[in-house]
Amino acid sequence: MALTLAISPCPNDTFVFHALVHGLVPGAPPVEVVYADVDVTNTAAERGAYDLVKVSYAALPWLLRDYHLLPCGGALGRGCGPLVLVRGERAGNPDLTGATVAVPGDRTTAYLLFRLWSAQRPPARIEVVPFHEIMPGVAAGRFDAGLVIHEARFTYPRHGLTALVDLGEWWEGDTGLPIPLGAILARRGAVDPQEAAGWIRASLRQAWADPAATRDYVLAHAQEMEPDVVDRHIGLYVNEFTAELGAEGRAAIDALLGRAAAAGLTPPVTTPFD
Repeated sequence: MALTLAISPCPNDTFVFHALVHGLVPGAPPVEVVYADVDVTNTAAERGAYDLVKVSYAALPWLLRDYHLLPCGGALGRGCGPLVLVRGERAGNPDLTGATVAVPGDRTTAYLLFRLWSAQRPPARIEVVPFHEIMPGVAAGRFDAGLVIHEARFTYPRHGLTALVDLGEWWEGDTGLPIPLGAILARRGAVDPQEAAGWIRASLRQAWADPAATRDYVLAHAQEMEPDVVDRHIGLYVNEFTAELGAEGRAAIDALLGRAAAAGLTPPVTTPFD
């Protein structure tokens, strides 16, 4: 019976999961894969829709009853945080009082970080929109600011936009910890988490050993990204934490969820690790 897997079409996910999706991991079951933005998978995971699923760390408090958090396969690191983008006339002014800010999902880690960063600031108006609409919308004046992730770190100047704040830099400066962005979950009762972690690590090892083998698959799902942007994307988001969260990665997750719960932004989580 096939394993259902939901990941984003972003290069870091397709790079990591290439071997598993293509039946190249010895002992792993066949996989039926769905590609969707993380705001979609966050919601689908609440319904128990997939056996393995990529979600935002910010969504974990609503999902851990039905899913195990895996210690590998996700996105966590340094220098890779979400950006708040504005047009030139707003550059350098962090006052977003009354501004309309486009965000990619209300349970994304990006939005949770934005809420933590802006907790002591006057409120902005929030509008949830598909990720691909954010930068063009800010550039056109539809939104006053936009919260972006992933490849937008490399491409936002093309839209004539300026980074008002790097929420990853803010988080790292405030906590000294890397930033936890996306997690891989295994559905309880459907997938053995240790086996699933083994399949993912084996898939990652193959990708690192032979990146060229993943190339066509990654580019096919890269949403018109140039090869150079794809390479930079993978280099930034696929790192040592992708293979193993380790003590530092776990501390980062605990810090994010602990701060969010203390601020009343998410339900409390005793421990995300079991």
